[in-house]
Amino acid sequence: MDIEVNGLLEKMTDKSSRTISGTVFTVGKLYRTDCVVAQCGIGKVNAAVAAQTMILTYNPDKIINTGIGGSTSKKTHIGHVVIGERVVQHDMDTTALGDEPAMLYLPEENIVYIPCNEQLVSELRQACNDIGEKNYVVGTIATGDRFITGNENRQSLNTRFNALACEMEGGSIGQVCYINKVPFAILRSISDSMSEEDDAVEYSVFRTAAAEKSVNIICAFFKNQ
Repeated sequence: MDIEVNGLLEKMTDKSSRTISGTVFTVGKLYRTDCVVAQCGIGKVNAAVAAQTMILTYNPDKIINTGIGGSTSKKTHIGHVVIGERVVQHDMDTTALGDEPAMLYLPEENIVYIPCNEQLVSELRQACNDIGEKNYVVGTIATGDRFITGNENRQSLNTRFNALACEMEGGSIGQVCYINKVPFAILRSISDSMSEEDDAVEYSVFRTAAAEKSVNIICAFFKNQ
């Protein structure tokens, strides 16, 4: 969304933009590093198209998916940060064929969890430490084409996949990166939590602050490159 990329675009220098398949790709520098920023849009297909286009057009050394997400654990609250250790697409279901839940059919293998790059995970942890962000955890992030509401549904993702957060893009971006052998990481700042409050209201109130936090962490990451 706009709020998830505008903060990065404002800090970029030497910028130029190009639109491909409806997605705007902005090339420039963040501090000393050449980079390209894209607002992929909401949902798995939009995210996958943007990721594949970015790889084919710009040949990035690494890809980081950043933004906001919902909590699926009582350990993660609004304003907390989840760094993905691995991603899972919770809405992928071929269990009727005897597969495990969320099994992905990839060209070289079939897997449930897509691992994030360990070095990038370590660097994102360092970025959190650099800005004094203590409320971060590393774990599984669940992706699906559904805005998850209700504590029961959130708890189900935690029980089934040990997920700490849910969102709608990271798993598909991870799949594209995994197939193309591009190092990948995902960062999510929590905008709505496992509480008795209305999920849509929480999201509307806290999404801007959560997005700003994710931008600050990414900027700290780039300062170390």
